[in-house]
Amino acid sequence: MSGTTPTAPPALARRTLITGAAAAATGALATACSTATGQPRGKVGVFGDSAAWAAPMTAAGKAMQDVAGLRLVPEVNPLLESFEQVVKSSLRTRKTPDMLKYWSGYRLKDLARTGGIVDLSATWDRAERKGWADPALRSAFTERGRVYGLPMNLAYWVVFHNPEVFAEHGLRPPRTWDDFLAACARLKRNKVTPLHGTADGRWPAFIWFQEVLSRQDPRFYDELMNGRARYTDPRAERALRTLASFFDRDWFTPMDMNHVDAAAALVHGKVGMVPCGTWLGSTLVAAGAEPGRNMSAFVLPMAEPGARPSVVFESSALVATVKGPDHDEAVRATGAWLHPAVMKAFSHTLQDGCPNPRVAPANPVIAALQKKVRGDRLWLLNRFWEQGPPELVEATVDDLAGFLLDPSSYRKVLRTMQDRADEAWKVWREAAGT
Repeated sequence: MSGTTPTAPPALARRTLITGAAAAATGALATACSTATGQPRGKVGVFGDSAAWAAPMTAAGKAMQDVAGLRLVPEVNPLLESFEQVVKSSLRTRKTPDMLKYWSGYRLKDLARTGGIVDLSATWDRAERKGWADPALRSAFTERGRVYGLPMNLAYWVVFHNPEVFAEHGLRPPRTWDDFLAACARLKRNKVTPLHGTADGRWPAFIWFQEVLSRQDPRFYDELMNGRARYTDPRAERALRTLASFFDRDWFTPMDMNHVDAAAALVHGKVGMVPCGTWLGSTLVAAGAEPGRNMSAFVLPMAEPGARPSVVFESSALVATVKGPDHDEAVRATGAWLHPAVMKAFSHTLQDGCPNPRVAPANPVIAALQKKVRGDRLWLLNRFWEQGPPELVEATVDDLAGFLLDPSSYRKVLRTMQDRADEAWKVWREAAGT
């Protein structure tokens, strides 16, 4: 993910982003439509927003050639700010990509409402009967009871740490919330910054709110993200007060430290813990980490003993369009996507978790996390970015960035977020009724 660091006031930052996205969209849309003239027979284009996914998609395409006689071809527009606009604009034309790498949750629901993407319910049902799809993920790809996307990756949101640094300071991965707090305090005493926190890139501003709230009360997190609870609830305030206390203890890195620099700092013992999706594993390896030696990860412990054990997940959606030039082949490709051979090629090249329960991740750290999540039957909570009307999420991310830059503002921030939520959910529900 990428975006604009909110250095300006939130409203101005959003206006600047929208203006920039609109300007970029003209050229990006032309690029997208130029790829939508169709691939040669036996090839299907997959339009996505990440250049880092091109190699995994190519690997999956080669595996699919053996499984279904089809080869997937990655087509990339790396301009995240305009990607959704490009996709939605093209769906209204006959020059739309055949397949998309998209988000799950409400962003997928929003896309499904256009009528431009294919109902994949039967495809999901067949995969589930074969044991190739986890039923617990289905709701993240569903709108009005119908499935509109297939899971591509499966990243768990965990806390990375350096086992060598932990051992040096007499620490083990925390098993309780109190263990976690004690680890932070000990690292700080030993001149290691305990936690990475950041608003760099804009979108990461939600990370710590998501992590703390889902540890304190996962049911409330689920209700809040789905518009059934309020940001002015004392439980939301408690989460931001907890984070404010972390600032008071000087436990965070500077808020402009990005994930690449944080990964390097973790490897070199400068930062103790970095919360992120398991996709950060490849960044850590690139920074010199060796899984199991100076890189490992744990699920942040629950803060309340009575809370249902849970973990946040992230999974992109593979989508087939209704008007794509190679529509029939795209639909056939969805039927082969979750095949173990295709999934292994994709997830092992991506170096992340796999949504097919029969495919173990290549990275042993991620494999151990997957074993724990499934063995302990942790409640899977979709990531903040995919939860709620997209316009609301975008605005709330900016509000949370404001909080990170001024932690004392938490009450004002919560009121602002709820005012936005009231209006956004009203519009969303009215649209759902039409």
